[in-house]
Amino acid sequence: MTMLKSARGRLALTVCCLAVLMVGLDSTALNVALPAMREELGASIAGLQWVVDAYNLVVAALMLLAGSVGDRTGRRRTLRAGVAAFVVGSVLCALAPGLDTLIGSRVVQALGGAVIAPVSLSVITHTFPDAAERSRAIGMWSGTFGIGLAVGPLVGGVLVAAEGWRSIFWINVPVGLAVLALSARHLPESRTPTPRRTDPFGQLLVIALLGCLTYAVIEAPHRGPASPVVLGCLAVAIASLTVLIPYERRRDEPLIELGFFRSVPFSGSVAISLAAFAALGGFLFLSTLYLQGVRGLSALSAGLWMLPMPVMTVLLAPVAGRLVARYGPRLPLVLAGLATVLSGLSFTVLHAGSSVALLLLAYGLFGAGVGLVDVPATGLAVEGMPRARAGVASAISTASCRVGVSLGVAVMGAVLSAGLGHAPGTGDAARFMDATRPAWWIVTGCGAFVAILGVLVTGARARGTARAAAEREAPAGPGTAGAGSGARGGIPGNRLRNTVRPAGIETLHTVKENPLPSRKM
Repeated sequence: MTMLKSARGRLALTVCCLAVLMVGLDSTALNVALPAMREELGASIAGLQWVVDAYNLVVAALMLLAGSVGDRTGRRRTLRAGVAAFVVGSVLCALAPGLDTLIGSRVVQALGGAVIAPVSLSVITHTFPDAAERSRAIGMWSGTFGIGLAVGPLVGGVLVAAEGWRSIFWINVPVGLAVLALSARHLPESRTPTPRRTDPFGQLLVIALLGCLTYAVIEAPHRGPASPVVLGCLAVAIASLTVLIPYERRRDEPLIELGFFRSVPFSGSVAISLAAFAALGGFLFLSTLYLQGVRGLSALSAGLWMLPMPVMTVLLAPVAGRLVARYGPRLPLVLAGLATVLSGLSFTVLHAGSSVALLLLAYGLFGAGVGLVDVPATGLAVEGMPRARAGVASAISTASCRVGVSLGVAVMGAVLSAGLGHAPGTGDAARFMDATRPAWWIVTGCGAFVAILGVLVTGARARGTARAAAEREAPAGPGTAGAGSGARGGIPGNRLRNTVRPAGIETLHTVKENPLPSRKM
């Protein structure tokens, strides 16, 4: 009997799918609840940015560490600890009496969120030894996460309309408790005999870099760009980066494999992910404020109006996989960039009375851009990499998506804050639209950047640098595999279009065969 047909295999997969469903729902439902939070808690735009980015920053900073911790201490134990932290954080968020408490509770929630996705994927890859079954199981896992992301705005709108914004956190509690109960009995324990060594100092430098940079960007409109606090945070961020690079180069098993950046496709993948997901983070943050603050929609109506975006993302992700398989990554990347450009341009001309058709078109185009970018960006990250290093490359690319979302919320929220000045809210429609217009131009620029890079990093010379980097980065021992990503293979071919075969790493193969937005949120 195969594992997928056995009760043990189905229950293990159910546990992992429920865990990522909870995270996916929470990620996108939150955006619909932001206006209600602002009204009840008296939050400023910067306060709302921190509600979103407190979570994203912690997940981005800890994602690379989480998988290796699971490999070392046990995947079941680590996953259960992550789910427990997510549930506790959700309860604290739901009970938060004020904005500062809510932001701190989001950090607790993020400690669990950073663990759940990479460790649950690793659990699946070690539960299903057969490659074909493993691919199908990861496809179900990825699809469940994508469904959570897609229906999050609608579910969030229903919950906020019925019970208020706190209900979007309460809904996580029964799901999380079910995961904990099922995993205690039905999830097998596993660990890696020779796991990668942890890098606590490198992890601390990454946290300082991301945290201080984001703080400076978010607070600059309020404190002033020349404020000692803002300048001090920028100085700490620069110092952290200055120390991080030579420190990581000296380590045998670094947190971030800097040698990968010699590969133009890998560097391009990271840059594309940063730009595309910065646009996504800013888009979600601004659009829900526009729908509810300017157009006066309820949370439920706003969730419904946002549906074209996740629907197009889900529909076009499989198309992107087929385009990559047939033509390589260039075409879907260019199309993704152009779709984002058209969406951003549409938002630059929107006003309070713009037609519903134009708005839905803008949402649909943006969703198309998101759906088309994820598969080729993932593929570029692992193109030509040795099998034992492909998982690490994919993990870095995935972490860059989270960093992009954080920076997008920080930068575009800061643009909005600067445009509104000291205005208390978003009720003045004309002023809000004027304040957001530069942010929509940034979204447009991100799309253009993706399209241009899609051309520049996919040529013959770029592929040559990937091969050269792969030769330099050939692993020296068994401890260098994977960083807990759950991947067990690499990309042996010279061209990405030849990697859409079962010989590739399971994570990439699954994205091609069942490509849903599993990296984004």
